[in-house]
Amino acid sequence: MHKVAVTDYTFGSLDIEQAILEPLGCELVGRQCKTAEELIALTQDADCVLTQFARVDAAVIAAMRKCLVIVRYGIGVDNVDLTAAAARGIPVCNVPGFCSDEVADHTLALILALTRMLAPTWDGIRSGAWKLPVPLAEMRVLKEMTVGLVAFGRIAREVARRLLAFKCRVLAFDPAVEAAVIREAGCEPVGLEELWSASDIVSLHCPSTPATRFLVNKNTLGQMKRGVLLVNASRGDLVQTDDLIAALRSGQVAGAALDVCHPEPIPKDSPLLGMPNVIMTPHVASASVRAVETLRRSAAEAVACAVRGEKLPNVVNGVVA
Repeated sequence: MHKVAVTDYTFGSLDIEQAILEPLGCELVGRQCKTAEELIALTQDADCVLTQFARVDAAVIAAMRKCLVIVRYGIGVDNVDLTAAAARGIPVCNVPGFCSDEVADHTLALILALTRMLAPTWDGIRSGAWKLPVPLAEMRVLKEMTVGLVAFGRIAREVARRLLAFKCRVLAFDPAVEAAVIREAGCEPVGLEELWSASDIVSLHCPSTPATRFLVNKNTLGQMKRGVLLVNASRGDLVQTDDLIAALRSGQVAGAALDVCHPEPIPKDSPLLGMPNVIMTPHVASASVRAVETLRRSAAEAVACAVRGEKLPNVVNGVVA
């Protein structure tokens, strides 16, 4: 009997995972762990670990006695200490691509909400005003704008496909992607500094890593066009929140649309909540029935590969099982 520890989950049950793993002789033990102590108690004797948002840090990993694999429900793996897992010889897998269309749709919705001033327009109607709630110059059309995509992975490429239908200019920066690939997608490969300075809209699509954390800060915001629009449906800690707030207040950033923030969930006293030029959604860009089912099935199948001794999919920390 293999113990599969599920550290936390936002699903109503673990029926999909059970249907895949129990026939292989696995016992799923699901919890909603909030502390390192709870995580250690659950995972120290686990053969495999499934985790969603719980922080699987070095101390938790050090206590694992026989773990074959850690699988993250999702694309980002910033809640798992990849270095600590690699040092213990434990592969970490993620589930890329399960929500590319959902996040791309959500990103485009955020962009259109900013450019067409949907939130202030609706707020105006609810307050009894049947008129344009902002100066005409603040109503923008994508065909006349340049959008800069920071990173050019699966989701960013889907965003680019959608943007190109609106006839805007699309720039992309990604040092891991060949310039020819970016050009073939109908976009212009540029350096990061050029992207900052040339874009009317900056949309973030990179993972949270030591190199990208707080990539958007006082310095980089200052390199952007005055009146730039910022969109983030990737990871909250790509943006230094206090610096963004200052830029929104000064007008350096005309508006921000965020599905993620740092910290998360957003504090109730955050100035962002009272800013008319900010739109926020609660980290739900990936949400759809199809995406969640694909996520869960793919995560369980990765565990099944470990149990069967097969090659693992999507190992992100360089460990070959």
